[in-house]
This record gives sequence, structure tokens and C-alpha cells, in this order.
Amino acid sequence: MKVLVLGPGGREHAIIRALLADPKVSEVHSAPGNAGIAAEVPVHDIDANNPAAATALAQDLGADLVVVGPEAPLVAGVADTLRAAGFPVFGPDKAAAALEGSKAFAKDVMAAANVPTAMAKVATNIDEAAEALDAFGAPYVVKDDGLAAGKGVVVTEDRQVALDHAQACFSAGGTVVIEEFLDGPEVSLFVISDGEQVVPLSPAQDFKRIFDNDEGPNTGGMGAYTPLPWLPEGFVEEVIERVARPTIAEMARRGTPFVGVLYCGLAVTKRGIRVIEFNARFGDPETQAVLARLKTPLGQLLLSAANGELDPDTVLSWDSRYAVDVVMAAENYPDSPRKGDEITGLDSANSMSDVHVLHAGTKAEGEKVLTAGGRVLAVVALGEGLAAARAAAYAGVEAISWSGAQHRSDIALAAVENRITIPHPEN
Repeated sequence: MKVLVLGPGGREHAIIRALLADPKVSEVHSAPGNAGIAAEVPVHDIDANNPAAATALAQDLGADLVVVGPEAPLVAGVADTLRAAGFPVFGPDKAAAALEGSKAFAKDVMAAANVPTAMAKVATNIDEAAEALDAFGAPYVVKDDGLAAGKGVVVTEDRQVALDHAQACFSAGGTVVIEEFLDGPEVSLFVISDGEQVVPLSPAQDFKRIFDNDEGPNTGGMGAYTPLPWLPEGFVEEVIERVARPTIAEMARRGTPFVGVLYCGLAVTKRGIRVIEFNARFGDPETQAVLARLKTPLGQLLLSAANGELDPDTVLSWDSRYAVDVVMAAENYPDSPRKGDEITGLDSANSMSDVHVLHAGTKAEGEKVLTAGGRVLAVVALGEGLAAARAAAYAGVEAISWSGAQHRSDIALAAVENRITIPHPEN
């Protein structure tokens, strides 16, 4: 089959790498791609958020499957236009993508489906925000209701900081969702859905803050690892039964079936599993680690979902090793990242055993590869144990450099040192 992957980042590079390993995938194309993707497959310089442009490219290529990577084209309705033109699409239509596009909508769906989540209030002005903050108390959780590329959430003990974030959202014409704080470690679980059936992937944990020890502002994610040795037995099955199936069923009941990957952002709290958020696509950087372990052919799995033919009894095959990825970011990320710096050491890192480099914000200039975004690369490694995978990933990171490069040094460290604890359940 011929597959078109829409999107420019590390998630898309990971998807393309997995598709190329599928024996039934004969050809992969990317739009718009990046320097790393362009070294592996043909890239097409279009606006992937434009439904007409994406559909015209799919028609020109004669694509058998279109995979929509990021959230922006989904919320823009790219999948709707492609489906209307007759293409199998892995990615929800605009109405279903509202699960990510509006946190208030997602809360409404969860309430209707009896999905466990944090208590929340929607605020449209600063007085409502102040009232909600006081009702829930500190730590304060304030979320931009719309798309924010993983950076629209503020969690703080400082009430004024929370109010300032809310006001910034209001000033930009948005609303906010204010929630109770959820204790306990976070887990990301991707669930493949064909609109009715669901198949889970391997749980992962990512790291949102820019600096070690979860300090500094939120980012799109600075690294991830999978599987999670500290998860309780039966965790995935419980998420499927209490979260994924009810949500997918509720979306179908509303006449907006969800076809694609439902990203379940979860907290394991003293009151049990709680949903922090839903995303309507593969998470970045968790995808880089999760797909590094997947042995089941990805193209066939995504095509089955796109065609409404997902077998609910599917048991995916996984590499028994652990996977860790460490994101390398540009100077000044996540504020105003510097671009145009030459990257060195890529070949050295890629030549290491069980290590590969996935590009996100890069561009080619002749023989050079330059930084072209905030999150620039993810260095991914497999290892027999989590400590071995972590060591290999950081060895790859050390081989790569550019002016102002930054990365966290503690990805997966707490898990390696057995410092992750799940709160004791309330009676």
C-alpha cells in the first residue's frame, strides 16, 4: 500500500519509520516533513492544515491510506475532506477531534459516558476564574480550552500566576477550564479505534517541564519511556473498560464516531484512575518510544482502523526491551527558540547499537542539517532494562551538538531508581 503521512515533526518521523518496516507498505510520502524524514521518503511542501491541499496531494499520489499526525489539521477538518474524496484516513474528523480541540467538550463527553476525571469548571471571565480557583484550592490547575500544543496548562501554588494565565487566555479570545489537582504519577495510553472497536498500545510516561526535576514552564514534552514497570497489574484493561470504550461509544452515540488514536492522559491517584485530558492523535514524544517497540505491522493496523475493520481481539506484538527517548531542544525553547544552528554528530548517534535519531524541528541546507523549531530531535534507544535503554539514549545525546542545545538529564531516572509511588487508595 502507498501511505501519505501529514505533519512535520518527530511523531511523524516515528510513524514513517514504523510504516517503512511494514512489509505491505510499498511507498511512504510525507507532507511537509523535515530534514530527517526527507532523507528516508519523498516529501511534499504543502500546507498540511489545508484540507484542499492535502486532498489534492493524496489524489496526485493515489494514496491507499492517509495518516494525519498533528492536532491542527484534524481540528481544521482535513480528515473530513479526505474522507469525502474517498480516502481511508487514520485520524478523526473535525467533530470528533473536538475531544482535543475543546477541553470543555471533552469534559461533557466524559460526564455523559461516566468516565472518571477531575472535577472542573469552565470560566469565561476573570471573576468566574477566581471563584473556581477558590473552590478547588491549591495547587491550581488552569487549562486553555483550545489547542495549545501541550503548553496551555498551568499548575501552580501561586493564585496570582493562575489568574494571570486565565486572563491571558481570555485576552486571546478563549475560555479556560479550571480543575481540581490530581495527585499521583501520570501515564499516557494510546488507544487505536475504528469508531467502535479499540486496541491499546503500550503505556508510556512523558516529561512536560523544560528542566530537570519537573521545573520550569511546560513544553510539548522533553522525553518519554515505555513500558512502565511500576504500573499495577490490570491497568491497561481498566483504562479500556472505564475510559476508552465508554468514550468511543459515547462519540458514536452522538453521531461523531472517533476513528484514529485516542490519547488518554491519565493520573493514577489515591481515588483510582482519572483522565487528565484526551488528545485526538499520537502523543509526542511518547510515540517515539512506543513505536520503537512495536513489532506488529503498523500500516496494516492503521488501515484496518481507517476502514472500520479493527479486530477487537487483536493482540499486538512488542519488542521485550525498554525504550527511552530524550528530546533535544533549541536555545530559548519553549519561549522563542533560536533557529538556524548547524547540527553535528547525527551520523555518530545513528551508528550506535539500538539507537536512532528522529527529527522534529530540522531543515536541510545543502549537506548541512539546521535547527528549525523548538524541539529539534528525539534520540531513541532500546535496552534490555530501563537503565540500559536510558544509558544508550543519553550516549546518543552526547554525540550530537549545536549551539545552545538543551535537554533534560533525568528522563526515566525516577523509574530506574524505583522512586515512583502510587498513592495509597482511599477506603
